[in-house]
Amino acid sequence: MSDDTTMHDSADSIHAVSTDAVTSRRRAPLIVAVVAVVIAGLFVVLIGAKTDEVATADSPLLGRPAPAVQTTTLDGQPFDLQRRKGSWVVLNFFNSTCVPCVQEHPELAKFADKQAKLADGAEFYTVVWDDNRGAVQKFFADNGGSWPILADDDARIEVAFGVAKVPETWIIDPNGFVVSRHLGGTTDDQLTQLLAQAKAG
Repeated sequence: MSDDTTMHDSADSIHAVSTDAVTSRRRAPLIVAVVAVVIAGLFVVLIGAKTDEVATADSPLLGRPAPAVQTTTLDGQPFDLQRRKGSWVVLNFFNSTCVPCVQEHPELAKFADKQAKLADGAEFYTVVWDDNRGAVQKFFADNGGSWPILADDDARIEVAFGVAKVPETWIIDPNGFVVSRHLGGTTDDQLTQLLAQAKAG
């Protein structure tokens, strides 16, 4: 093989490699742009997505009789959950230093107020979670909320329901069965939807 042929073949190889490199460089920004558009689209879909049902958390208590709860309210009134049969009951576990608890409080106030005006409205109760009575009473005095606040000084209610972190909200039906558990902060609309779902069975 002559030197000219060898040089020609080498030149062709270099040209091919150069062309591939240029093509790759040209494609790279396009690929990056396409991937970015896809990711952005998915992000928008996830942000804007709405579901027909509010997500709830699993628990071995669901579908079972609610744990026995006998305590007093912070103003000294006796409370026995078993005696609330015949009514829908919503228990919200609360701590005055918990940021999500503080944030959801105005929404809980809306929910409790609306339910109190309904003939078949749910009874709403706050359960004090790892907090002192004085701090909780001050919080309610400063931020409103006229529903009963249940003491849990020995953490029996907390343990019975398996609450490890607040806020957490439970719904108990008129037969005394646990029908829903919601973890984290909630809103008036979410609780209203959860209650409607529970009533619908």
